[in-house]
Amino acid sequence: MMRVLLTNDDGYFATGISMLRRVLSRNPDLDVVVVAPDREQSGSSHALTLHRPLRFDEVEPGVYKVDGTPTDCVLLATRGGLPEPPEVVVSGINAGANMGDDVTYSGTVAAAMEGTLLGLPSLAVSLVGGTHFETAAEVAAKLLHEACTKGLPPETLLNVNVPDCSVDRLKGVRVTRQSKRTYHDEVIAKRDPRGRAYFWIAGDTPTWVASDDSDYAAVMSGFVSVTPLHLDLTHHAAMEALADWNLELPRPPGRFDLQTARRIPLECQDTANGPPSD
Repeated sequence: MMRVLLTNDDGYFATGISMLRRVLSRNPDLDVVVVAPDREQSGSSHALTLHRPLRFDEVEPGVYKVDGTPTDCVLLATRGGLPEPPEVVVSGINAGANMGDDVTYSGTVAAAMEGTLLGLPSLAVSLVGGTHFETAAEVAAKLLHEACTKGLPPETLLNVNVPDCSVDRLKGVRVTRQSKRTYHDEVIAKRDPRGRAYFWIAGDTPTWVASDDSDYAAVMSGFVSVTPLHLDLTHHAAMEALADWNLELPRPPGRFDLQTARRIPLECQDTANGPPSD
């Protein structure tokens, strides 16, 4: 049986992960287990808890909660938290889109990224809405089968966004690129009854800059968007541009002492080798 880890950033109790577990568990060839945060963790991105211990508790058979981030959940599940480590990771189903620049904030996408870092085929699945979770679960089941059968390219995860409609109303599946989202954030400052400042991050609804082959364009046209994301964030074309920069650092005058691995300024060189002899 294929051991499948389900996680999310909405919490182990969320409708999306419950529906995903229900649909995937219909397949007798899959051993499905849930390891997810014990509370809402949206916007946590790829955060890892390093400064306190983590609790890993079984809620019911096959369902565990962790008092940490989605990344914590994947790491604990694959590094000893479960009797048998998972062989594939599915993160979701997120209640709301994870398209364009949102992937950099998303705990849902980060959990799949962590699975990829650990060498596991990984998918992040989001419903662009909050109603038809079964549609997204059926899509996830299909893509999981394809990913496990045909494999994914090295260091690549799939970011999947599903229109909020019944399965029969989906127009199909498109392989897409990441779109661009323009944010209109603002910081609202307030004061509590004791006079201490606090802040809310707010703002108008972001707007999209989307090409025809983007995730946003596909979903708005009624298609499932499947965007391959790569762990290597290097802008390779920019490397050529930076080659023309003058990147030589200024060096203070003096000589380099190989024994101490430090540069000795000119004014100290007379005494660097000990006091002068008579």
